[in-house]
Amino acid sequence: MSQKNYKINSPRIKVIQKLYGYLMNPDAEIVYPKNQYKKYIKDIVTGTLERTELIEEIILSNLKEDIDLQKTDKLLKIILFSASFELIFKHNIPKNVIISEYVKASEYFLDKGKTSYLNAVLDKLSKNIRKI
Repeated sequence: MSQKNYKINSPRIKVIQKLYGYLMNPDAEIVYPKNQYKKYIKDIVTGTLERTELIEEIILSNLKEDIDLQKTDKLLKIILFSASFELIFKHNIPKNVIISEYVKASEYFLDKGKTSYLNAVLDKLSKNIRKI
């Protein structure tokens, strides 16, 4: 799959877009168009929004030296939270798949430095959250 095609079809890019849209306009209804990944996208978006406080607590308890969420770029924070949701609650998806998919999706939104940072943070977080 080409990089351009990946971007268009990646369910994680859709997750990031939905969460960003919600953050920018919390009163708007989140619409999930027909898509082969619709259930997955809806599950991750809803789960991330419903468990934001728990996710933040887990991120801070594992990465307090590595991140200041108050100063973190909104998009980076969205990606970090949705990836963390998957690491915490989606044990059927291997942690390496979650990390690589979010890093690949983040290239669509973030510069190389932030993408590398995201990779390092998710790697450290995954080792603390998932022992397997």
